[in-house]
Amino acid sequence: MFLGTHTPRLDDKGRLALPARFRPELEGGLVICKGQDRCLFVFAVTEFARFTESLRNAPVTDRRVRDYGRVLFASASHETPDGQGRITVPASLRVYAGLTKDCAVIGANTRIEVWDGAAWQSYLDGTEQAFADIAEEVLPGVL
Repeated sequence: MFLGTHTPRLDDKGRLALPARFRPELEGGLVICKGQDRCLFVFAVTEFARFTESLRNAPVTDRRVRDYGRVLFASASHETPDGQGRITVPASLRVYAGLTKDCAVIGANTRIEVWDGAAWQSYLDGTEQAFADIAEEVLPGVL
């Protein structure tokens, strides 16, 4: 499980240092791809396979399934962290997520999300109050 918010910097070569506490689960490799809300998703290879299983079993007759699968798999890049725990974020993914020097790397349960630092702050500014104000169960039986 990935938790917390970290603020690494993207270097001039497009490399991003993963938080030390995330590295053990990603040593065997990872997949980085486009995510929703103009962030990037990072999965351990085994988790990516689990995540995409339902997509693999979805009906290809549904245009949304085809569109989602095409964008997801076409954007996906298999990476292996180097000895310093850095991964290279492909240029096309950096453009998609608007990544600049300052990034936010957040734990999102079974995946990691990589955001441009300013975009993450803007997202929080727009959603934290709504999160605090939720008066009903979002996940029935959990809260």
